[in-house]
Amino acid sequence: MTPPSLSPPTAKVPGHARESGRPARESNAPNGLCDLSIIIPAYNEDQRLPGTLRRIQEYLKQYPGSCEIIVVDDGSRDSTLASTQALQAGDNRIRILQNPGNQGKGYSVRNGILQSRGRWLLFSDADLAAPIEEFEKLGAALEQGADIAIGSRSRRELIRAHQSSFREWAGRVFNRLVILVLGLRFRDTQCGFKLFRREAALAIFPYQRICGWGFDPELLFLARQRHIHTVEVPVVWAHVPGAKIRMLRDSLRMFGDILTIRMNQLRGRYAYPAWPAETQPDDAIRQASA
Repeated sequence: MTPPSLSPPTAKVPGHARESGRPARESNAPNGLCDLSIIIPAYNEDQRLPGTLRRIQEYLKQYPGSCEIIVVDDGSRDSTLASTQALQAGDNRIRILQNPGNQGKGYSVRNGILQSRGRWLLFSDADLAAPIEEFEKLGAALEQGADIAIGSRSRRELIRAHQSSFREWAGRVFNRLVILVLGLRFRDTQCGFKLFRREAALAIFPYQRICGWGFDPELLFLARQRHIHTVEVPVVWAHVPGAKIRMLRDSLRMFGDILTIRMNQLRGRYAYPAWPAETQPDDAIRQASA
């Protein structure tokens, strides 16, 4: 795949953004930018994450652009940090961010995005349930004009290993509520494989308020508010044992998050950023995004 253009961003997303966070250690791009950032949130992932990182490293051997891999450790209590540091020692594209304790998946993704240096920003779950090769489908959508491309498990023939029947049923109920309450017409908002143009990400992530599992619909809701072109792309996907979500408790919280998103909108809370000021994009994108 051709790496994203390093010319100034087009005007599809209003405004521009000052780049925040530390630069990738090696980059062929101007001003410390790289072509692609891969953000992986991780909580107690010492069993699955090393294999995921090795698969990404192998894939990147054929990627023609510059890249960074950002692992966001969400207060892991196992050896996630140590195993990632061992791989980092042999690959200076790997960066490690540590949250102040266990903050949640939404917090972790937002932290990684706002400290990334890529023109394109891919976030992937630590289990790599959607193979890294599926990035090419999302990238093709951006090359065709989309600002955000979200992986989708909507085509059953692409599912290589299914979740439990209960989890699939809960996912369908959740998606129905997302449509009814938020008006988002996506078939799958929860697939952990999404690609953003940098300009689009910086127009929505500073305003994200949900730190737990229900952050995906909030991002898509914010993108719709800002008229950011978002497309849904069916991807190959396979359930991987070891998920950290607790079905009953976390499902109830996610249903509550849908209502919280609507209340935040009615109260005008998305008109100003929720993230600390020192990590904000500049005034131009704040004004364009309001």
